[in-house]
Amino acid sequence: MKNTQETYTLFVGTYTDGDSEGIYRYTFNTETGQLTNKTVAATTGNPSFLKISPNKEYLYAVNETNTYDGENGSVTAFKIDNGQLTTLNTVSSFGAHPCHIGISDDGAMVAVSNYSGGNVAVFKTDVTGKLVTPQVVDHTLLDSTKTSHAHSALFSQGKLFVADLGLDMLRIYPFLGGGVDSAEAKVHKFPEKAGPRHFVFSKDDAILYVINELNSTITAYKRNETGAYGVLETQSTLDKDFKGDSYCADIRLSSDGRFLYGSNRGENTIVIFAVDQATGKLSMIGREDVRGDWPRNFNIDPSGNFLLVANQRSNNITVYKRGKDNGTLTFTHELELPSPVCLEFLD
Repeated sequence: MKNTQETYTLFVGTYTDGDSEGIYRYTFNTETGQLTNKTVAATTGNPSFLKISPNKEYLYAVNETNTYDGENGSVTAFKIDNGQLTTLNTVSSFGAHPCHIGISDDGAMVAVSNYSGGNVAVFKTDVTGKLVTPQVVDHTLLDSTKTSHAHSALFSQGKLFVADLGLDMLRIYPFLGGGVDSAEAKVHKFPEKAGPRHFVFSKDDAILYVINELNSTITAYKRNETGAYGVLETQSTLDKDFKGDSYCADIRLSSDGRFLYGSNRGENTIVIFAVDQATGKLSMIGREDVRGDWPRNFNIDPSGNFLLVANQRSNNITVYKRGKDNGTLTFTHELELPSPVCLEFLD
């Protein structure tokens, strides 16, 4: 069914070490790509990752610091009411520098990845959307030579998948008694200093794509008949002629599953892959200059017409018209905003 809605609310998370005040809100037009009605939705420290609940009633934001209750970061739950944010509660993330949030399909569990803390705090939510009753899944003791940096966690297929950039591994935890079973994790190891950062599933969960920050690659996993994932292929995200330093950040799959996008910080591009619908394998079809510096998070708008990029160091958001049939990106315009790092549509 064709989506005919013309405007959506966009929330933007930022770093607040400079001129930013916290979380910003815009109205996004799916016909023109214009962002209007800018306002500060919430004043909070370093809301570097945002996630809206499946029922669209709540927004959860990390506060990426190490100063809450002495040495941890924190996470804040907001009620969404006509695009306005009302604080419900702020709690410790139980680790320093929280950097990602994953929410279960029913909204009952919220997983917060702590980069410096080396752990994932899995919260339950109450009927009002508040965060309660955390379970801390600790990665710091898993390796005596590497330092854990839990970077993202997603709920899928009755399990919690966690990418640990510091340990070069993806850990898969089954559910147990309202939480996760940390003793029964399945482990996928990556090459030394690959740095798995973020990941995304195909619509049927048959393929898992992981973007690796440190060696600038994307690894595709294919699920077999037992439900386990095996490596399908690994592709570079960089142009073969690029010689500088670059670090991958975010990864997105188009809603129809035909195109995969990744961001390169350093090369300062969005790389574009076509997805083979029969095999899940990737074919690079191009890359687009982000017209800014350090593209962190990016997102495809709910209509699929546009792709927006948050360029952290150049303090701008760039907007691209997206070719739905060929996946290509065409620059349309940009706007200034201090240290944008996360783009989350209320759809």
